[in-house]
Amino acid sequence: MTNKKPVFAINWTEVDALVAGCHDNPHHLLGMHETVDGVYVNAYFPGAESVKVVSKSTKKRYELVSDRVSGFYSVKIKDMTSFVYYFEVVMGNGDKKKVIDPYAFEPVIDPIDISKFNDGIHYEIYEKMGAHPCMLDGVEGVLFAVWAPHAQRVSVVGDFNQWNGKAHMMRRIEYSGIFELFIPELSVGEIYKYEIQSKSGSVFMKPDPYANYTELRPANASRVADLSYEWTDSDYYKMDMDKTNMPMNIYEVHLGSFKRPKDGREFYNYREIAKELADYVMEMGYTHVELMPIMEHEQDATYGYQTTAFYAPTSRYGEPKDFMYFVDYMHSKGIGVICDWVPSQFPMSDNGLARFDGEPLYEPKDSRRSENPRWGTYIFDYGRYEIKNYLISNALYWISKYHLDGIRMDSVASMLYLDYGKSYGNWIPNQYGGNENLEAIAFFKELSTIINERFPNCMIMVEEESGWPMLTGDITDGGMGFDYKWNTSWMTDLLSYMALDPLYRKYEHKKLTNSLSNAYDENYILEFSHNEVIGGKGSIVDQMPGGYEEKFSNLRLLYGYMMTHPGKKLLFMGQEFAQFKGFNESGELAWDLLEFDAHTILRNYVKALNHLYKEEPALYAFDNNADGFEWVNATAANESVVSFLRKTDKKEDTLLIVCNFTPVKHDKYKVGVPYEGTYKEIFASDLEQYGGDGSKNATAKKSKRSACDGRRNSITISLAPLSMSIFKWM
Repeated sequence: MTNKKPVFAINWTEVDALVAGCHDNPHHLLGMHETVDGVYVNAYFPGAESVKVVSKSTKKRYELVSDRVSGFYSVKIKDMTSFVYYFEVVMGNGDKKKVIDPYAFEPVIDPIDISKFNDGIHYEIYEKMGAHPCMLDGVEGVLFAVWAPHAQRVSVVGDFNQWNGKAHMMRRIEYSGIFELFIPELSVGEIYKYEIQSKSGSVFMKPDPYANYTELRPANASRVADLSYEWTDSDYYKMDMDKTNMPMNIYEVHLGSFKRPKDGREFYNYREIAKELADYVMEMGYTHVELMPIMEHEQDATYGYQTTAFYAPTSRYGEPKDFMYFVDYMHSKGIGVICDWVPSQFPMSDNGLARFDGEPLYEPKDSRRSENPRWGTYIFDYGRYEIKNYLISNALYWISKYHLDGIRMDSVASMLYLDYGKSYGNWIPNQYGGNENLEAIAFFKELSTIINERFPNCMIMVEEESGWPMLTGDITDGGMGFDYKWNTSWMTDLLSYMALDPLYRKYEHKKLTNSLSNAYDENYILEFSHNEVIGGKGSIVDQMPGGYEEKFSNLRLLYGYMMTHPGKKLLFMGQEFAQFKGFNESGELAWDLLEFDAHTILRNYVKALNHLYKEEPALYAFDNNADGFEWVNATAANESVVSFLRKTDKKEDTLLIVCNFTPVKHDKYKVGVPYEGTYKEIFASDLEQYGGDGSKNATAKKSKRSACDGRRNSITISLAPLSMSIFKWM
């Protein structure tokens, strides 16, 4: 039995749908179609005066005719087989153009892609969806693909077609909800959107959910981007990156308000700010930077936490390659890069994912599941495979394409609880009647599993304030598989304690010591983040009690206690030099404060503390191991003094830390010690160079056989008011 070529006849109902702008598979009609007695070539050029098809090999021309429907052109070339061609078009205004037919190309997204996407396991879907410069059949152009299953018709629109939704209608790929179109001869930098016709007939435009680049706000069109970049950070990856035992002291940064140029520009470029920031971070002794979300967002006042383009670094600071350079440069200086990532919500704005194809798509249909009233945003539908795929592949995209060392998930509690921020009757329980979001839990476990498998050195951090257990536990043991959790309860208790007049601290002593009872329940990051200095809270120094000098003494003590307490560290920019005002995204940090000695001295104190942290393994190596901490005295509430040990598996690394939270000096304070021998004070917060009164233990302290704190041996030290001292066994 021989294969026969199909008989082709123009379906004029399809032509009417095409002209009306409601055809979801224009490739079925347009382009070249081979038949038993020749080929049909059909084209749609509204406003054209003449259209010719030209054989690329022979240069022979054939005139297309439009004699029934204006703008629709067709020619039947008898006794011909298919050939490579292009169009010569003369428009009604006399303009002439050569057009390579976008409807001459076969689909790129194949059944395997569709099957994996439908099952939620196409973790490289970003390589197919969005806008990708590529070459098909020897022709350069851009492949567009978007998921819009409820749409009646989707078109690519932009300056290149005068934003005409009938010019480049896309092909619906069966069984997927995906629309695809290859547009020849488009180049990098073109702006575009998708024009969508909903089932109800409404027509609107949306930016690309998978866009790699966007216009600068307030404009919001997507841009075609080239993501090729020659990375130079191979040496960085040869460093020891033990996620558990390495020092991790993070400087949290909002890129747009760290520093601003003096030449009238609004922001520095990613490349410029990389050098400014890296120099500062290296000088100060931080190990990592954590960026507040750099994914594209409309409103500056959201700080990036209401994302509109999840696959695009914000164009406020440059192009995607510029951000790649930023990370590469940080790595060249040995600095890790962590980015905040927000899979918990997205804005209800028309310029984002909300009701993307005219109906709820990325969000659940029921508003009791889809809306977060606390922030006025939508919640992702974590139970829908394609949405789960979108988010997991998004995390992998940032790690793979931009070489991130970690992602920090914002507001995880809002994802874990179905009733988060909702009043009675305005939420739907899970299938067992509980308030746990079982679909989000499954999403988290799959996310951490995939990242740990593919990028074992990449850290996954979470902000979760409810106390959900085992977030950093192994999945096989019932945990979520994350690497670190922000210790928000430690931060809240400690700031509450420090805000007290020292006279009353003895009554709240447990706020100082309680954190050690659960310090190893999770792998913790101790944080004083942007959350503590926004919304009119002022700065951390402003939350300290007393006059100017006492505030600074309290702040030195606070930072010293933080740095010696088990857990990795994070401090928000500006707090290292006691910026008094709260965070303001519309201007740079108050660097002019460094003209005053108190602020410069405090920054030098934090710098010295940071470098000491990296030099002393006892302060970081056993952060997640209970063997790394031991109380000496946690019960001296009346004096508001605590003393404890930080340790490794090497005796010689042992540190003794003593903190005095009252403005009372103790000239002969007896402290129990773990071993016989000599103890040298290696750091003291009250030194004159750090703004203190100069109290110090100038000579090493030899232990005596004198019981104290339940130990045989002790030393007697001078303990300055509102101070922290670190002693090392010699």
